[in-house]
Amino acid sequence: MAYPNALSAYRETRVRTASQGQIIIMLYDEAIKQLDRGIELLTLNQKGKPDPSRIEPINKALVKAQDIITELMVSLDFDKGGEIAQNLFSLYTWFNRELLEANLAKDVERIKAVRTMMNELRGAWQEVVVKTATEHQNNSSAGINIAG
Repeated sequence: MAYPNALSAYRETRVRTASQGQIIIMLYDEAIKQLDRGIELLTLNQKGKPDPSRIEPINKALVKAQDIITELMVSLDFDKGGEIAQNLFSLYTWFNRELLEANLAKDVERIKAVRTMMNELRGAWQEVVVKTATEHQNNSSAGINIAG
């Protein structure tokens, strides 16, 4: 069946043609998806101790989210971003530390706190991307004056 290959090709094309801002939003979307997965698996288990069969999937989801957050960290441009980049770096560091502790303790509330903050940041990035695209479109839609 060719569907998995088609989906993979679609995703690859989507990433290759995306702007830097759109890629950041995709990273946030995937991190939030992984956090939701971890929350879902832990929420189903709140009988004192996590179901041993869910430990590995919980760990995988949270580690994937941490990997994505690390990618967001290394994508920061401290020269252009200045104080905002420094603040994001500190926040991403805190996210990773919280997720590490949450994973060890299987603490769903810590994961939820990180997820909430990541969702807020994703919304802010979405606004920036839309504003930048609108400004770019307004600047390029003026066209060329061939009348002289």
